[in-house]
Amino acid sequence: MPQTPPAVTAAEVPADAYVLDVREDDEWQAGHVEGAVHIPMGTLIGRVDEVPKDQRVYVMCRVGGRSGQVTQYLDAHGWDVVNIDGGMLAWESAGRPMVSESGADPFVA
Repeated sequence: MPQTPPAVTAAEVPADAYVLDVREDDEWQAGHVEGAVHIPMGTLIGRVDEVPKDQRVYVMCRVGGRSGQVTQYLDAHGWDVVNIDGGMLAWESAGRPMVSESGADPFVA
């Protein structure tokens, strides 16, 4: 039986972490982690080579469901991955910094 990859709280994500955001474009544009890489879940298979294998990858979505699925997939294919438990909602609640694509105040869509 496959093992569930580890998960961390938003507060536990290192400031210099490689964060992979798998939400949809409109969610990303509203607000995301500064420096995160955006690859929507539906396009991941075709873009998986863009995800580095030489460092730990922290996977983010809105609440943790989609990122959990992506984390399991990447883990099964050799990546060192961690799910961010609670996703962007937990990130925002923890007071972690966010940016938006428009320059307006970021929010979790």
